Amino acid sequence: MIAKKNISFNGRSSGILLHISSLPGPYGIGDLGQGAFDFIDFLVAAGQRYWQFLPLGPVSDAFGCSPYMGVSAMAGNPLFVSPVSLVDDGFLTWDVLHAGDGFSEYRADFANVIKFKSLVLEKAFVHFNERGHEDFPKFCDNESYWLDDYALFMAIREHQNKSWDQWPKDIVARKPEMLKAVSESLSQRVLYYKFEQFIFFRQWRRLAAYASKCGVQLIGDLPIYVSYDSVDVWANQSCFHLDRKTSQPTYVAGVPPDYFSETGQRWGNPLYLWKDGRRKNDTLYRWWRQRFKHLAQMVDAIRIDHFRGFESYWQIPAKELTAVKGRWVKGPGRQFFVDMGRDIKGISIIAEDLGIITADVRKLRDDLGFPGMKILQFAFDSDENNLYLPHNFETTNCIVYTGTHDNDTTVGWYLGANIGAASKERVRKYANSDGATIHRDFIRFALSSTASTAILPLQDILGFGSDCRMNTPGTTENNWQWRCASRFLNTEIGNWLREETRFYGRISGKD
Repeated sequence: MIAKKNISFNGRSSGILLHISSLPGPYGIGDLGQGAFDFIDFLVAAGQRYWQFLPLGPVSDAFGCSPYMGVSAMAGNPLFVSPVSLVDDGFLTWDVLHAGDGFSEYRADFANVIKFKSLVLEKAFVHFNERGHEDFPKFCDNESYWLDDYALFMAIREHQNKSWDQWPKDIVARKPEMLKAVSESLSQRVLYYKFEQFIFFRQWRRLAAYASKCGVQLIGDLPIYVSYDSVDVWANQSCFHLDRKTSQPTYVAGVPPDYFSETGQRWGNPLYLWKDGRRKNDTLYRWWRQRFKHLAQMVDAIRIDHFRGFESYWQIPAKELTAVKGRWVKGPGRQFFVDMGRDIKGISIIAEDLGIITADVRKLRDDLGFPGMKILQFAFDSDENNLYLPHNFETTNCIVYTGTHDNDTTVGWYLGANIGAASKERVRKYANSDGATIHRDFIRFALSSTASTAILPLQDILGFGSDCRMNTPGTTENNWQWRCASRFLNTEIGNWLREETRFYGRISGKD
């Protein structure tokens, strides 16, 4: 059974939200190298206990490199591999890295980063093929439950250069004799994709060990749904609402019209087939157990994106172009988490309970003891009864954010045309300020609140505007690209944040 309280979030504490891709670094995207270690040092110096980031899986340029539309729920993103660490580990020589000169330190240039990182990893693979590595066989054996399918999927995807539903029928249907034949014919590419993951997790373990040594806890992100063009769907077709003849989704995920969009959001992910007839889908439940177990080995806590989908989810016929003509369908509910019990034991869970939240969703969250989320940018669009206002938090078992990756930065939000004059006046009155440093007002709202934990996007700590926004829901252009230059993570900012955190009682004596 699941404990009623999420003990990792007891007491007052705080942290920073920053995706790996946004870290400082020399090669066009944040990675698991020195920039990540330096950021952990910054967290410690600033009195922060948590580092929260977005999903870590491989991304596809077909979806703007969104971390929420990855090609695997369990693999790591090879774009996060540190080229410098590859040199330090003897897989590369420094001359290879000259091809990465000239990248911007402010934006992730995904198209060119993909080319450069592919070059780097291919060169490292040549070295690996010549010399091998003593830890590689053990890694492949331990991770075979997801790695074998992933490496084969990526090799075939590269060879076919099209979505899996357009591959030869026997491969789509996963006929054993065909999979064996294609595995043999593409054996070197299958090995390459296993090597990529070996390197990613080798570097990840070092970073996670350093975070643990420094007393920093890592908060990962688990999207409830997976991309259609992913190994998860191809390898587990009986787990999804798919047409058995065409392999196309019959229903897709999304949300109805809300704060972000008048026509709702049609995400396009295939929906889970929670039941096989009248019984629960054992194959699907086994996959979920593996997913939780895998994440629990990587991070200390996870935020379940779209938690409300476990209570009820918005089912959109795949033929519909918007999310308007969907309907609510009951999800697996509390029993799902009871069934997952052993595999989620030891990992803390945050329930992303935003959007259209009913009494049944709140009851599910509270029965499980999971903290929900409070978003301060949502607090000033109504009256004094708004549930996101800090004085209305109904429990301390919640996580307060100034905003999330889906929000504008707080400065951008305040200065934007979408926020009415009345809302801005309410903010200024609540802060007893003129709004000149609105980002710091919001940080004080969060730190002073009764929420057990406050998580602050780095953009808000630095007071950046809309040009540093991470994502605009419902759009596919110019998202996920913001990066922080190293000079902004300076002693002055760290000292200011530490003193604010201490003043509001979020640094314990041992810290």
